[in-house]
Amino acid sequence: METKTDPARQHASREATEWLIVLREEPEDRALRQRFDAWRDASPLNASAWEATARVTDMAGAVAPVHADKWQPFVAQRRREAHPQPRRAGGGLFDWVKRRWALAVLGGVAAAAVAIAVMPAALLRLQADHLTSTAELRSFYLDDGSTVTLAAASAIAVTFNGGERQVRLIAGEAFFQVKPDPARPFVVEADSVRTTVLGTSFDVRRDSDGVTVAVQEGVVQVALALSDTAERLTAGDVIRVGWNGYSQRAKEAPQLVAGWRNGQLLAQDRSLQDAVDQLRRYYDGSIILSDASLAARRITGVYNLADPEEALRGIARAHGAKVRRVTPWLLVVSAD
Repeated sequence: METKTDPARQHASREATEWLIVLREEPEDRALRQRFDAWRDASPLNASAWEATARVTDMAGAVAPVHADKWQPFVAQRRREAHPQPRRAGGGLFDWVKRRWALAVLGGVAAAAVAIAVMPAALLRLQADHLTSTAELRSFYLDDGSTVTLAAASAIAVTFNGGERQVRLIAGEAFFQVKPDPARPFVVEADSVRTTVLGTSFDVRRDSDGVTVAVQEGVVQVALALSDTAERLTAGDVIRVGWNGYSQRAKEAPQLVAGWRNGQLLAQDRSLQDAVDQLRRYYDGSIILSDASLAARRITGVYNLADPEEALRGIARAHGAKVRRVTPWLLVVSAD
């Protein structure tokens, strides 16, 4: 459930959305534009609502339209429900807008809402030996007897030869339980981060900020190519390596490593951006952070990955933010 919002703010936001629709429907109508200008300038609340609505629409429009099989029936149904009539003079603007909703911008926004914001699925399939879809977890054995559990929306490529066992994490997150073999080190590569083990249990995650390695059992060595250094990690050690090469170490209880295998997002002093990146892999649509100031905020808590939308709302509530459902496949997080 969303945090309680000022009714006046809700009303202004709703009117801003309606103005967006009708202005796109009739962009050359000068009288309509004058009425819009008068509404926007009537109060700071209206002006703020318009700015937020326009920003969200710009972000949605920048996302490539995919999943047509999901959004096209939705748009077609809305079009069947809509009964467009000529706009009446005077005060009937918003009643007319509601009937024109699907015909104005719904198709474009709905298409954008269900876009994949990471590497296209077709490209992943070309590179990956094993991959998962949204909200899917999968465990399997490798040829050497080691086991891998792939988190949702994740992919790996596997290369075994006489001297080395190599796995490349292409997207998402994976938990490895490595069968010992002193003659053949087990290596996981995630961009410039190279994790080497002989036999242990550990987790590797890559997201928009970098790569995280967490050890549940045993010892691993994490080589940082950009800084030409290596870190030795034991049970409970966590290292976060940013795309700029900067690394930061932390500790957590070994039993909490890869909590996603039990359907939990375990956030311990993680950035809100990092948590949203993980929730995206479990939500069948798109999640947009409309306010950059939210991304860096630190969160701690336990959230249910089986209900990513409610988890997102819980995170937002803790930071005085709100989650707005724009379409069935688009959630927008913004500062309240």
